[in-house]
Amino acid sequence: MSAATLVGPDSTAIGRWFSDGWTVTKRNLTKIKRSPDMIIFAVLQPIMFVLLFSQVYAGSIAVEGTDYTQYLMAGIFGQTVVFGSTFSGAAMAQDLKDGIIDRFRTLPMSPSAVLVGRTNSDLALNGISMLIMMGTGLLVGWRVNNSPAEFIGGVALLLLFSYAFSWVMALLGMSVKSPETINNASFMILFPLTFISNAFVQPQNMPAALEAFANWNPVSALVQAARELFGNLGTAPVPDTWPMQNAVLTVLIGVVVMLVIFVPLCVRKFESISSR
Repeated sequence: MSAATLVGPDSTAIGRWFSDGWTVTKRNLTKIKRSPDMIIFAVLQPIMFVLLFSQVYAGSIAVEGTDYTQYLMAGIFGQTVVFGSTFSGAAMAQDLKDGIIDRFRTLPMSPSAVLVGRTNSDLALNGISMLIMMGTGLLVGWRVNNSPAEFIGGVALLLLFSYAFSWVMALLGMSVKSPETINNASFMILFPLTFISNAFVQPQNMPAALEAFANWNPVSALVQAARELFGNLGTAPVPDTWPMQNAVLTVLIGVVVMLVIFVPLCVRKFESISSR
């Protein structure tokens, strides 16, 4: 990869930034293409969760006001895009270990382009996972009951959240000392966020403290917003808390907050690593 390729023909700073970001994005997508096992394992986990909960646990989990499969799928979508965001952290940690970052810093390119390329490619991988999950959901009886525009809005919201959250994971990936650490570190964050939420069960069936956490959990807002946009709520009661009553707006605010906070932090962390 030459410096000329990274800089590109654009004469403006913004043009060079877009060129750099797109080049790194293509590099990461090519890496994924050459590692099909990465895609396979990325989609096997959500398929396993869909089949496990819809076919094994559905008869034992009662959901007030709607069919459990309809209730479940938005939770699986939310869990998958959050878990999929960990690729950014793992890949950044691996690139640091392999010395790829040292190679990038010798080239005349924007430091943030590496991060943009990383998060963009993971967004593409999450999009592929979403398509496969939706196909699996249709096979087990999930249906979209709202308009095509609302369906597209739900998919866009899930992917937008995953993109913003990937910046959180990228910062974590640059902060750990080895790629092996990132899995344990990320699970300490992701498991409470996804399982103490409304993804799989209704919060009102939890103990009081966990119910309060679930109702203010950003992942719960994401799942609730997806259910609303896909038309999977049925007559299920909506908790009387601001995030649950305004789920779509809560997710959009959360996305803005994550980008405003973690994009500069990631760039600063990357520049500090590159200057060593």
